[in-house]
Amino acid sequence: MFIETEGTPNPATLKFLPGRDVMGSRTADFASAEAADRSPLAAAIFSLPGVTRVFLGGDFITVTKTDAIAWQALKPQVLGAVMEHFVAGRPVVETDAEADDLDEDVAPEDAEIVAQIKELLDTRVRPAVASDGGDIVFRGYRDGIVRLHMQGACSGCPSSSATLKHGIENMLRHYVPEVVSVEQVMY
Repeated sequence: MFIETEGTPNPATLKFLPGRDVMGSRTADFASAEAADRSPLAAAIFSLPGVTRVFLGGDFITVTKTDAIAWQALKPQVLGAVMEHFVAGRPVVETDAEADDLDEDVAPEDAEIVAQIKELLDTRVRPAVASDGGDIVFRGYRDGIVRLHMQGACSGCPSSSATLKHGIENMLRHYVPEVVSVEQVMY
C-alpha cells in the first residue's frame, strides 16, 4: 500500500491519501480523542503524540498536530497507523450515524435561496476546500447571512477567514443577490 502526503494551507495540518475510499460521500471531523471513539482509524491516529484533530474525507485523511512535535517525527507514525488500519481491514467508522448531524437554521420561505447556496457550495467551493484537506458544511441562512462550518485542515487555518470573506462570500453574493454576508460557525 502506498500512501501519498500533501501539505495544506494550514502548516499544522497534513493531508494523507491512501489511494482508496475513506468515507465515500460523507465526512467526519474529530476535534479530540474522546470524539473519535466511533472511528477506529481516527482513534489510532489520536493515540500518536501531538495529534489534535483528525478529519476523514472521501478519499483522504487530514491530521492536525501541535507545535510541540515536528512533522518529521509524526508523519512516519501517521503513515504506519493508516497503513496498519487498512491492511487489517478494520472499518473507518463503526456506526452508520452521520458524523455531523446538527440541524440547519433555515426559514421555510428561504428554501429556494438555500438550494442555490448549497448547489454553489457543492459544485464550486467544496471541491477546492477538499483539495486543501478540508470541508465546508452549510449550517444555516437567515436575514441574508449564510452560516458555514469549516472542517479538517480548514478548521483553524490562518487563511480560513480570508477564504470565507473574500472568496466564498464574494462568490455567493455574486450569484445569489439575497446573500449579505457569510459567517463561520464554530463548535
